[in-house]
Formats: sequence, C-alpha cells, structure tokens
Amino acid sequence: MTDHGLASFERPATPETVVVQARGLCKTYVMHTPWTDRLLRRAGRGRIDAVQDVSFTISRGRTLALVGESGCGKSTLARLMVGLETPTAGSAWVDRQDVQATLAGRAEAARALRRRMQMIFQDPYASLDPRWHVGDIVAEPLLEQRLILPAQAPARVAALLASVGLKGVDVRRFPHQFSGGQRQRISIARAIATSPEFLVCDEPTSALDVSVQAQVLNLLVDLQRERALACLFISHNLVVVRYVADDVGVMYLGRIVELAPKAELFAAPRHPYTRMLLAAVPDLRPRERERAPVLGEVPDALAPPPGCAFHPRCPHANERCRVERPALQPSGAAQVACHAVEEGRL
Repeated sequence: MTDHGLASFERPATPETVVVQARGLCKTYVMHTPWTDRLLRRAGRGRIDAVQDVSFTISRGRTLALVGESGCGKSTLARLMVGLETPTAGSAWVDRQDVQATLAGRAEAARALRRRMQMIFQDPYASLDPRWHVGDIVAEPLLEQRLILPAQAPARVAALLASVGLKGVDVRRFPHQFSGGQRQRISIARAIATSPEFLVCDEPTSALDVSVQAQVLNLLVDLQRERALACLFISHNLVVVRYVADDVGVMYLGRIVELAPKAELFAAPRHPYTRMLLAAVPDLRPRERERAPVLGEVPDALAPPPGCAFHPRCPHANERCRVERPALQPSGAAQVACHAVEEGRL
C-alpha cells in the first residue's frame, strides 16, 4: 500500500469546513462491587475513566485515525461521537449541532442528525441481522429515514450494492451466504445509504484476510474522496492507519497523548508511547540495530498510576512525570502531552 493523502496542518481547518468536533469529552463507568465485598472488605465502588478530556476536530474530506492498545478508550470515544453512549462531561458536535442535545430533543431534528452520521462496526457478521435479506438490510435506513418510498427501494439498493462491488442479485441472499469481505461491503453500503457527512469506522478490517483488507480499505478511500466524508477511523494496525489517515491521534488509558498530521507523526514521533508503538511495527527490511522491546503492560484502569499514566513504562520519566499529569500542548505541527517533550529532554 502507498500513502494516501499525506496529511498536514498547513491547511488549518476553518469553521466552515469543520464537520466534527469533540469538546472535552469524558466517559466514566461505575463498577458495581458485590455487596459482600463492600461489607466484609469495606471495598467501595470502582470507577473507570474510559475517556478523559478528549478534544479534536475533523474537517470535511479528512480522516482522523485513533490508535492505541486495547482498552485505551478508542471504541468508547467513537460511540460517544455518534450518540450511542452518553458523555459524563464534555460534548460531541456534528456540523455545529450538539449530538446528545439534538438526539434528546425534537424527533424530526434527531432523525435528521442520525441520517448525517453513520458507523461501520468491527464484526461485519454480528452487525448484520442474520434473519434479514441483504436487500432489506440496506434498504432499512432509507425507509426508516423516509428518504424513499417502498417501491423505490429495489432500484436504490441495487445501485448501493453496485457502488461497493456487489451484484443486484445478492439482495435475496442472507448474510451467512457471503464471505467476511462481502459482509463488510454490505455494512458499508448500509452506512452510506443515507449520504452521511460523518462516518465512524471502528476496526472495519481487523476481522478480514490481508488481501480482503486491501479491497475494503481501497473502497473506503474511494468513497471518502467521492463524497467528501469526515471520517473517524479506529485501528490497531499502524500500516492501515498510514494508508487511510490524514491526521492521527494516539490514545493511552483514555487520553490523547499525541495528535499530529500523519506525515509528521510517522516521520518524527514525539511522545515516548508513540515511538514505542512505531518501533513494534513488523518490518521485513534488515535493521542496523536490534528492535527495542515493548516495555511493561497497560496499567489497571481501576487503579491508574498518578501523574502521567505512561510513566511506569517510560524510559524518560522523572519525578515530575510521577506526580503531575501533562496537558496536551502544541509542539511544532503536533500536540503532545509529555513533560519530557515540554522540557526539551526528548
């Protein structure tokens, strides 16, 4: 794969082009401890700060990719952005509309907003109703949003399936009669049916074979170009991110620790965690030096370390890192939350 649309902050987003915005988003889950533990061990209720003070913008026609280890809050953040989860604090905005406030308001306004944002889920089989024909699955958002009459559904569904490389005769088949890549194409057809402006892709290729991944990624890139979609793309695979993204946000234990244009992040990563992730990417080319091992494990989200959450795994940590949480601050074309970068030690 070759790089697509090398990103840069040289074209700053203007209020007219910004489609999606997160403003200080937070999501906390309260863990219900069994009453026996509360009584005998005097254990209180635990809490997990799955997303903490996350802010970013996505402009029309651009893709922001979120990367990080499992459990860092990427999928929770995606669900917050489309209203599937309610934030504990902060807000998500799509085209100057507060997502939560709009979805909780007038039915017509909520319906219009749902039409403008869609999501492609990680498992293409679990996200498709196994008892429905493909034609009914793809037609459902169109009929639910009252965009077409029932008599118009067959022609519109056939056109949508053709746009993702499937045949019109597939409308009478069930999801289990398709391969994994074909199921994901069906999910994409359903997602673009209402002509959304904001598309969330939550690990859309992780369950697919490598050759099929390439086909689905090329399809997503082509659709974004044609429709000028604002995309939030979630992935563990940095090779995939390098192909599809314009900007990259690196998450660690619920926070964004580095936010940068793709070209900047891959050429000169600043945060130690970003460097660790990039150093772990397999490379078939011979290396002059031995690959640095990944240090430590992700801390328990129920008992995160004080100060910078990454400091137990960071070779550059000092006493300040252990007691003071770094804020996300500008650093060249990027934004980085790291005391070592701020102090010039890294």
